[in-house]
Amino acid sequence: MPTRWKPNVTVAAVIEQGGRFLLVEEHAADGLRLNNPAGHLDRGETPVQACRRETLEETTYAFEPSALVGIYQSRQHKSDGSDITYMRFAFCGDLGAADSSRALDHGIVRTLWLTLDEVRASVARHRSPMVLKCIEDYLAGRRYPLDLVVSDASVGT
Repeated sequence: MPTRWKPNVTVAAVIEQGGRFLLVEEHAADGLRLNNPAGHLDRGETPVQACRRETLEETTYAFEPSALVGIYQSRQHKSDGSDITYMRFAFCGDLGAADSSRALDHGIVRTLWLTLDEVRASVARHRSPMVLKCIEDYLAGRRYPLDLVVSDASVGT
């Protein structure tokens, strides 16, 4: 029987304050890249929980999702020959305080606050085309209730 194909499920936070967006600069296989605070959904957590965790790990900021911005699918052909499809759940919400006792997650070089023009000007350095797309959808007012994403109680067991 052939191996069943499965996408990689990821989450991302679209965080805006004063016309600037919080991004991370991170090491990737193809060099330093810019990304929304984002990462993979771990076993036993909901997408909302994963977004809280990933934002804290990558930025040291607490984050409370308040709405789903969108669900995005993208495919990346890597230089090593791999072909990966991602399903990204992007959330917006409220940014809390930074935790000065935390270090940035492995691979994260720094956090940056960029204007939309700066995000657009740096598109060649984006980790994926979804970085800008999520921000543009946020600016277009796309907001869906969190209960659109349903996680059965069995997820946490």
